[in-house]
Amino acid sequence: MNKNLFNKVWDNHTVGQLSSGQTQLFIGLHLIHEVTSPQAFAMLRERNLKVLHPERTFATVDHIVPTLSQARPFKDLLAEEMMSAIEKNCKDFGITLMDLNDKRQGVVHIVGPEQGLTQPGMTIACGDSHTSTHGAFGTISFGIGTSQVAYVLATQTLAMSRPKVRKVEVNGALGRGVFAKDVTLHIIRKLGVQGGVGYAYEYAGDTFARMTMEERMTVCNMSIEGGARCGYINPDQTTVQYLEGRPFVPRGRDFATAAEWWLSQASDQNAHYDDVVKFDATTIAPTVTWGITPGQAIGIDEVIPTLDSYPSDERTVVAEALAYMDLKEQQPLEGLKIDVAFIGSCTNGRISDLREAASIVNGHRVAPGVKALVVPGSQLVRQQAEQEGLDEIFKAAGFEWREAGCSMCLAMNPDKLQGREICASSSNRNFKGRQGSPTGRTLLMSPAMVAAAAIKGHATDVRNMLT
Repeated sequence: MNKNLFNKVWDNHTVGQLSSGQTQLFIGLHLIHEVTSPQAFAMLRERNLKVLHPERTFATVDHIVPTLSQARPFKDLLAEEMMSAIEKNCKDFGITLMDLNDKRQGVVHIVGPEQGLTQPGMTIACGDSHTSTHGAFGTISFGIGTSQVAYVLATQTLAMSRPKVRKVEVNGALGRGVFAKDVTLHIIRKLGVQGGVGYAYEYAGDTFARMTMEERMTVCNMSIEGGARCGYINPDQTTVQYLEGRPFVPRGRDFATAAEWWLSQASDQNAHYDDVVKFDATTIAPTVTWGITPGQAIGIDEVIPTLDSYPSDERTVVAEALAYMDLKEQQPLEGLKIDVAFIGSCTNGRISDLREAASIVNGHRVAPGVKALVVPGSQLVRQQAEQEGLDEIFKAAGFEWREAGCSMCLAMNPDKLQGREICASSSNRNFKGRQGSPTGRTLLMSPAMVAAAAIKGHATDVRNMLT
């Protein structure tokens, strides 16, 4: 045997080898949203093509939906056009759409697992770069471009080159105040934003084995930020327990059969890997980005590295980041004033993220001059949070409690930074202009760290707020 999960799943879904050397890969689940699908459907209409397997495609709306008022028509005409387009396309092509009137609506990479659409051993594609999130379930999941969305709609396959597989092993117990987000930022920091190019990442080790499914999703979500084609964690009993009883998961005897097969897809004990790297979880501190890539990060108790500590080919972008962020070498991030605090996104908009943030916020008030908002990742997350009273904790502290959506993660909606504002964000990217302002600045961190920053008014070590 000696196969890792990636190659098992790849081989199970291989339709054939193409003359280009690529594999034609069957896609078990196709997820779409309102931003990257209109052009794809237009391509099908131009060629008079049908969706080959509409039962394998599921749609939701998330990127452009407002989180303050979702009354239709939207004030943003382009957003309204995109919403109208996905409504018409899903109706015309027989695709299930979880729209704003559907209680299942939410960020696409939160909805899939919630509904049990995401299951071990699957191939999954979506026109969104953070599709790697679904790898937490032992899937191989790819973000794809608009033309590829059309290709999957028409053929239920993708033409792809098989990447190598790197085992990223993390062992040890995380310290108090250290979360899954810190782990993934630490990995990207150490391996680099290009370190995973040409690879799929298998996250292994007892640190991940102890994580909940929601924590595993956070880790896999940011695989793409480290350059990897996808990232995954082998399915285990934690996976099985999470999936049991979800709407699209088999029940009764069929569930037992499915669970047995899911577990069989895990990497064999002596599986081959093209590369192996190891990290010690006990050395990871609450981690914050200081620059303009997710790899430009430090522990909150560290200072920004000196320019000459970087390889010569990285110094230009490091200097650019320091200038853009208005920071200096050997400057600490702790104490850096923030203007906005954002808790949400497909990385950290799940119920466990909101619980952790609320535990920090409880009994405190947002610092004067800070705009703080919490955006649940789905309507079901929002409903559960309200049942638990988390919304009241946030509102009592001065946070805005919003409707489900992508919100300020990418600002393709009214939630945007203004001017040179600095945002403490639980999202996944800190690129220039990512949060809506061409000069806005983003500090990526865990939801607990965002909550702490909102209360203090500046980047701070959440460990000092734990009781």
